[in-house]
Amino acid sequence: MSLDNILNHWSDFRKGAEEGGHHKYEHRWAMAINLDLCTGCNACSTACYAENNLAVVGKERFEKGQAMHWLRIERYWDQPDKEYPEQGASFLPMMCQQCGAATCEPVCPVAATYHTPDGLNAQVYNRCIGSRYCSNNCPFRVRYFNFYSYYESAWPQPMEQQLNPDLSVRDKGVMEKCTFCVQRIRTAKDKAYMEDRPVEDGEAMTACAQACPTSAIVFGDAMDENSMVSKLWKKHQVERGVYQQTKNAKKNADLRGYRIFEELNVDPSVMYLERVRENV
Repeated sequence: MSLDNILNHWSDFRKGAEEGGHHKYEHRWAMAINLDLCTGCNACSTACYAENNLAVVGKERFEKGQAMHWLRIERYWDQPDKEYPEQGASFLPMMCQQCGAATCEPVCPVAATYHTPDGLNAQVYNRCIGSRYCSNNCPFRVRYFNFYSYYESAWPQPMEQQLNPDLSVRDKGVMEKCTFCVQRIRTAKDKAYMEDRPVEDGEAMTACAQACPTSAIVFGDAMDENSMVSKLWKKHQVERGVYQQTKNAKKNADLRGYRIFEELNVDPSVMYLERVRENV
């Protein structure tokens, strides 16, 4: 974000969903995750590590709360009345929800995190001073702090050759999080611009969506009415800027779409499709 935007347009960037939000969007990248198809295989998480140069912190540091994963698989058991649930655990991929009214953005003292014209919550690494206010304000707990220079031991030779040259390796003192693989989005947009055409559906795809063996993750531009993700949001009647819609309020069992913490009015860009359960 330029200094001009900070001084003259900051109030526009900070508009909440109830005020109509920041309207100068070029795209609105969004996801639909079908929990009925998710097997918890962690292929999405592994692909995220490889694509985004995520350092492995190791067991000891992980136990101290220094986890570093932009996408994690949450496990839960929704049959509390049974000691050994017949249907086993359920899984839920959790990453930055790229909120339209993100609570992490206005608390950053140096504007290191801000809203982009693509509807993403961007993170400027070389501006971040490590205050961690954004992490404290995130209801999803999907922001991660570099307590040490993890890169020094994460990729012993020759593993450093696998690093993705399209984005940097973060050093200590910097907050980081899922970007919806913004480097891939930029590549798709640049190619479309050079060929003087709009970005086609499926042309920009996150690493997690590409790696998912069951195609549980669908990614695309929500401003494109013909995109798969737009059709899924519409099919399950999940709308932006409507913070009181809940899965329990829907009478039709086929409408499985919902957004996590929707009641907080943060306008997440990730819609989940509830797992289908058989009534025994």
